[in-house]
Amino acid sequence: YNKKKKETWGVCIFIAAIDLDEMTFTFTELLKSVSVSVCTFFQFLKEVDVNMDTVSTKVDSTVSRLKKKYDVLLALYHKFERTCGLIYLEQPSSEISTELSSVLVLKNCWITFLLAKGKVLQMEDDLVISFQLLLCVLEYYIKLSPPAMLKEPYKSAVTAVTVNGSARTPRRGQNRNTRASKQVDTDTKVIEVLCKEHDCNLDEVKNVYFTSFIPFLNSIGIAASNGLPEVEVLSKQYDELYLSNKDIDARLFLDHDDTLQPDVTRYSQVKTTPVKNNPDEEFNPILPQTPVRAAMNNIQQLMMILNSATDKPSDTLIMYFNNCTVNPTDSILKRVESLEHVFKQKFAEAVGPGCAEIGSQVTRYKLAVRLYYRVMESMLKSVRQVLITFFFLSKLLNDNIFHTSLLACAVEVVMATYVRNASQGDTTSAETHLSFPWILNVFDLKAFDFYKVIESFIRAEPSLTKEMMKHLERCEHQIMESLAWQSGSPLFDLIKQSKEQEGQTDQPEPTSTFNMPFQHNHTAADLYLSPVRSPKKKASGPSPSATSSPDAQPATNSQTQKPQKSTSLSLFYKKVYLLAYLRLRTLFSRLLSEHPDLEPLIWTLFQHTLQNEYELMRDRHLDQIMMCSMYGICKVKNVDLRFKIIVSAYKELPNTNQETFKRVLIREEQYDSIIVFYNLVFMQKLKTNILQYASNRPPTPSPIPHMPRSPYQFSNSPRRVPAGNNIYISPLKSPYKFSDGFQSPTKMTPRSRFLVSIGESFGTSDKFQKINQMLCNSDCQLKRSAEGSTAPKPLKRLRFDIEGQDEADGSKHLPQESKFQQKLAEMTSTRTRMQKQKMNDGNDTSASEEK
Repeated sequence: YNKKKKETWGVCIFIAAIDLDEMTFTFTELLKSVSVSVCTFFQFLKEVDVNMDTVSTKVDSTVSRLKKKYDVLLALYHKFERTCGLIYLEQPSSEISTELSSVLVLKNCWITFLLAKGKVLQMEDDLVISFQLLLCVLEYYIKLSPPAMLKEPYKSAVTAVTVNGSARTPRRGQNRNTRASKQVDTDTKVIEVLCKEHDCNLDEVKNVYFTSFIPFLNSIGIAASNGLPEVEVLSKQYDELYLSNKDIDARLFLDHDDTLQPDVTRYSQVKTTPVKNNPDEEFNPILPQTPVRAAMNNIQQLMMILNSATDKPSDTLIMYFNNCTVNPTDSILKRVESLEHVFKQKFAEAVGPGCAEIGSQVTRYKLAVRLYYRVMESMLKSVRQVLITFFFLSKLLNDNIFHTSLLACAVEVVMATYVRNASQGDTTSAETHLSFPWILNVFDLKAFDFYKVIESFIRAEPSLTKEMMKHLERCEHQIMESLAWQSGSPLFDLIKQSKEQEGQTDQPEPTSTFNMPFQHNHTAADLYLSPVRSPKKKASGPSPSATSSPDAQPATNSQTQKPQKSTSLSLFYKKVYLLAYLRLRTLFSRLLSEHPDLEPLIWTLFQHTLQNEYELMRDRHLDQIMMCSMYGICKVKNVDLRFKIIVSAYKELPNTNQETFKRVLIREEQYDSIIVFYNLVFMQKLKTNILQYASNRPPTPSPIPHMPRSPYQFSNSPRRVPAGNNIYISPLKSPYKFSDGFQSPTKMTPRSRFLVSIGESFGTSDKFQKINQMLCNSDCQLKRSAEGSTAPKPLKRLRFDIEGQDEADGSKHLPQESKFQQKLAEMTSTRTRMQKQKMNDGNDTSASEEK
């Protein structure tokens, strides 16, 4: 009881200190005073906040920052320990000075890293740049260490540097004045070994080393030293940094201090392989990927995809550009160049001036430009099939908003690949300073305009990982929830124009379309050119898919035709309604499952508000309207459901933010809780409508939106190949191990491998043993295809002694090919056709899968 009381005092003091801006102590000092760990403190703070008024958004923001910093530091320290174990010998030879021990080197190295991270990086939660900086620090101390302390390959790397005459003398007691003017090493042999061992991009690490780490060494006065820096000097400088930030003393990781130990239930979950048939076989647990390894793998995978792409428009793109009535080539190139300067400046402001080059010339923006041109080409090929005249093509390719949105989406994919969540226990996407919607602010782009490109982008780039598709889907949800409803958004003007059009119903999207199948075949031209029409009618008929886009239909009489409805607005509202209903259904199932008759009433009020009282969404959040609708209907139907209960359940939903119900716009620049918003704004606006639900003639229920298959997710279940003799295919799963730039399945588990069922028996177990022997003895190497494909191919085919041919799919085979080879060829060919068909005709594929 006394311990709990002490913890409660600690939490209350923390909350008060943050709210009053009176942090006269550090966070670590507070943890030690109440004898509690970081994870326990955060969990207890969450329990204390049972009422939405207990903790302010200011405290929420501070706690979020501390959590991110702790997760990054914990992940990096675990990586640091493991890496040092691979670099340094536990018991070096006796010739090493007693003053120089691996423990001392590790302590110096970690404190130097903490000091460098604090001084170089303005963004504390960037895991990738922090790890690259850690590699720079390790390189510095490896060169300071005698070769006798090091393991291979670091020992050989240091020896090579010594032979070249550029090594620093590592003894601490040596006279430093004799070589005080010596410049820092420019030899990169050790850094190359470190990057190769950790699958880290060498160019990026070199950039961090020369533009950030070397200036840092000079600033603290140890760059020209010959021996290990004095740990006391480093600690004193770190003390100044730690006390000014008043947060976590990360030096305590070295002592495995109790306050910094992770939550066991959060970090020690171990995935295991399926139970084996033979109980005598060894049980092998499969440890989850570390955050750093996961981040490096995702970056390597992205680079492999874009290795064959170029930084300039391809010949195919140039052909498209030349066919336009106004050639857009110059404007496209100038836009890419000008946005690079803007991106570089904003990236440097967020991360730190020393890391500016990482954001532009070295990798991130460069990769995004490659992805931009690659997706544009793929997108234009599909758009060209539904465009009616070159007027549309020229109009689209000369549209500044389209190009800015497409480039912003490519940048977001690259940035999200780099910005990984350091917490293994947190399944939500990482939210950092560089997370979406950061890129919208950088490019001065409206969220509603950005939303138009997301779906087309995903369909045009089939190599996107499942995680990245989910991320872009989440970006789209953020736009529909709140970003598109901000003041200044073109959405409000579009709604107003739609309602003012002659002959149009007074609503953005008729409710009669709710239960119709959702179409996912809209192109970028449909959305960005909507409702522009072509001035000419093409003689030849359009492709069948063109009929799905009303904005793309030719005008028979441009003077007498009625104003066209905006496809972008119609599609946006359909998606908003779908998202709104899905979130309402999730919250309803947690709170009101015993009152199923209330769900259609709540949905009708919710939908009515979005359709007819859309001004209530201005500078607010979709979920705020949802919770108010639920509370209003329960109130009028005499169902006891308090806002406190709604909020408590809402906090447990995925992708929610406490600020949504703690800080709601009441009137201009005035914010309060959601209860105040309901009483002063929502209820006042909709009182008459809400009371109708208690009358004998309630409003007509709104139809339930049709539940489509998400266009952003591929099925994980095995799919049967048509006419394939019981052949099933499953998607290749992560994680990958990258070796020499190629994907390798050596680190994959039996369940994550690509499994093939041929549908025929190999006979006795001897044949399986022969197959295993052939595979084990094979020395075939991987190479890239001449076309620049990202998928590796073997130099030689595997030969199996099985006679017979099978041409079920009509393909021709060589006489010497075995049936197994033929089956594999058929499967590969069919799988490729299925992927192409899925991308070109996603609607038909979804319909067939639903059946």
